[in-house]
Parts: sequence; structure tokens; C-alpha cells
Amino acid sequence: MPQTASTSPLLELLGGFIFELRAAGLPVSLTENLDAMEAIAHIPLEERETFKFALAATLVKNHAHWRVFETVFEVYFSLRGEEYNLQDSPSAGSVDLAELPTDADKPRQGGGGGTPMSAEQLAEMLFQALLRGDDVLLRALARQAVQRYAGMEPGRPVGGTYYLYRTLRNLDLDGVLERLMEQANRDAPRGFTPLEEKLERDEFEARIAELRKEVEAEIRRRLVADRGVEAMAKTLRKPLPEDVDFMHANSEELMALRRAIYPLTRKLAVRLARKRRHGRKGPLDFRNTIRHSLSYGGVPAEPKFRYPRPAKPEIMVIADVSGSVAAFARFTLHLVYAISSQFSKVRSFAFIDGLDEVTRFFEGVEDIGEAVYRVNSEADVVWVDGHSDYGHALEVFWERYGRDVGAKTTVLVLGDARNNYHASQAWILKEIEHRARKVFWLNPEPGAYWDTGDSIVSEYASHCDGVFEVRNLRQLEEFVENLV
Repeated sequence: MPQTASTSPLLELLGGFIFELRAAGLPVSLTENLDAMEAIAHIPLEERETFKFALAATLVKNHAHWRVFETVFEVYFSLRGEEYNLQDSPSAGSVDLAELPTDADKPRQGGGGGTPMSAEQLAEMLFQALLRGDDVLLRALARQAVQRYAGMEPGRPVGGTYYLYRTLRNLDLDGVLERLMEQANRDAPRGFTPLEEKLERDEFEARIAELRKEVEAEIRRRLVADRGVEAMAKTLRKPLPEDVDFMHANSEELMALRRAIYPLTRKLAVRLARKRRHGRKGPLDFRNTIRHSLSYGGVPAEPKFRYPRPAKPEIMVIADVSGSVAAFARFTLHLVYAISSQFSKVRSFAFIDGLDEVTRFFEGVEDIGEAVYRVNSEADVVWVDGHSDYGHALEVFWERYGRDVGAKTTVLVLGDARNNYHASQAWILKEIEHRARKVFWLNPEPGAYWDTGDSIVSEYASHCDGVFEVRNLRQLEEFVENLV
């Protein structure tokens, strides 16, 4: 074992690392914990990238979890690894960049080995490193830039984003990119074609993105050294895509949700199909059992059962698409239609204070996201003022489509039941419950907010087979599994 002398501290560190992964939502089992311990026993900590991917291979099972894993890894192992051994600590001073050349064809500019670099020297050296693609020099320059520009002070309660902004603002990377492109054009014998220029720009943008990552990593290292691993891990903790709250997701989190829903739909479709094929045994088939008992001398040694043939349910989705609830409705409609092969029929209705059937937008459409966009932009869902009116929406549904609800129909109502103090018309939901196979209400608000203000969840809940809090993809997945 290459790191026998430090096994105990390393295992203690690994224990904290795995605890934080679990706190962030990653499902790390005891077996996977043991696999990770076995893997790192054969890899020196100094081989940082190899060490990182060995842990990932044993602890990460979903690509959507990679970003969370990477963030936690950078926090817990930020002060370890060969690239950080260039300095004794974040506060021990900078790498002696004055000993490095600023250009292969020019003599070194600047003073002696201990002379601090000026801002102009740092900018020139950064330009040359990006032009040559010198990763080692870029790492050292990132540390020098953080030390010069970030203005970090021990114990100061400031987030890393502020320090990152200050550093990048002083580096002016947009200006550096344009200067790099001008230099590359001058160095090209005949100039660039449009394609060559695009490829060259992409290459420089990738190098600048790596520099940003190095600056961010250096700031994180210094914050960890100042505040401690556990405090920084808690500060930087972000929910997994499946745990992001529909109603409070920012644009970046919504993009992650869209990416996560595709593999989820495939997994759910397979799971529901298997559940239907391998359902529980039906009642005893007495006649068939007696017939087969003749081969055992009349002893019913092999009971026979009537295997049920469950019919696929018909789904009718009634979705509130107003305000922030729209994001929840969007993902639920997306999921229902993506696994529509498990239902005999899917019909959808959208409402705010008016109601419109929107099934037509999903028929023959491959991109369900586009269909949901059309629902939000083209459906006739506003009656008076565009504020949610569940009572009027239920009235319209009952008048136009109530006769279509039957014994095979499962009705899903999606919304927060915030009715703006209008009449609830809960008797309509009661009539629907009498006709339908099941009626479920999915609410994206936390349960603690139900029946507060203009929320009237309880009035509707008494006429439903179940009311469920569904705030994220994980809860939505758990509910959908119970549909068939």
C-alpha cells in the first residue's frame, strides 16, 4: 500500500467525504464505501486525477450526480495532491513566477527571484500561457491572480463568488480572448478561413474556461483552509437534479431537470412494464388444480391460480399552468406522456381560470418539451383575469368532459389549490371520484403551507383517493410507480 503511514487520517477523511455525499443526496451504500476504501489503497493521493476517478467509479452511479461529487471532492481534497504542493499553504505566498520566462523568444522581464510581479507582467505571462496552452503555468498564474486580486482576508464572512468576481474582473478575460485571436491571425501564414477562425476561438475559449476553473479551485482551497472542510462543504452543498424544487428552481437547475427527466422516463417505463408482467397471483383456480391433481393420485400438490390480466388505466390530467406552478405541471405532463405506452389513453387539460383540452398538442409529437411549450403559449386557459380559479375550471371540465370519466379512468389534478378565495365547487370533484377508478391530487407546495392563506387543499382532499406532496423529480417518480 503506497500510503500505509497515512492510512488512518486518509480513511477518516474518506469517511467525512462519504458522509457529505450522502448529505447531498447521493445513494452511497456500505458496500460502495468498502469498494472505495479498497480502490484508494492502491492509488497514491498525489495522483490527484486518478485518485478522483477511482472514487467516482465506486461511488457515482448516475451521470447527473457527477457535478455534486466533483464539488464535494474539491472541498475535501482541496489541500492535498501534487498540484497544491507547490505551496505549503494558501497563505504561504505565491509560486515564484518571476523565475519563469514570459516569452520563449525574449529575455525575462521583471526583477529577481523574490521581486513581486507587476500587474502588467502578470497579464503578459497569462497571455503567453494561454497562447501556448501551458497548463502548469496557468495553474501557477491562477494562484498568483487570486493572491493579487481577490482580496481574501481570514475570517471574513464573504462567499467565494465575490472573490471570483473580483479576480476575473481584473484579469479581463474577454479582452484577453480578443488579443489571443488577433495574435493567432497574425501568426497564420495566409490568415484564417471562417471555419479555422471558429476552431481557433473554441480552443482559446476552452483554455480560458480551464483558467476560470483553476481560479475557482484556488479560491475554494483558501476558503477551506480558513473555514474548515465541513463548513465549506455545507456552504457549497447543492441539491441533486431529482431533489430540486420545481417551484424555486433557477434557469440552470431547470436545465439540469430537463436533462434528468429523459433517463427517468425510460427507467420508469421499463419498471412499470415489468410490474404489470409480474403482478401478484390471482385467486385459486379450483377446477384446474383438481385436474392436475390426478397425476399425483388425487393429491392437490400443485395449486393453480388465475393470473390477473390488469387493464391499462386511462389517464386524465387536469393541470394548473399559472405562475410558478407551471414548471411543476410541465415536468409532470412531460413524464406522463413519455411513459404513455403504459396507459390505454392519456388526455390532458390545462387551466388557470378557464380550462382547455390540450391533448392535441401532444399527438404525433416527438419533442414533448415543444408540446408543453405550445400548451403554455396557445391553450385557451384564461377566462376573466388570469388568476387561478379551481372552482370555475372544474365546472368547465364537468360540463364538457364529465361524461368521459369512467371506471377505467384515473384522474390526476396538478396544482397548489390556491383558489384566490373563489368558490371551490368541491362537489364536482366528489362526482368525479364516484365515476372514476382513482382520483389523485399532486401538490408542489410543502405540506406545511397547505390550508394557509387561500389554499383549500383539505376541501378537495376529502374527495380524492390520495393527495401527495410532489415538489421534485424524486417524489414524482415515487408517485408514478403507484399509478399502475
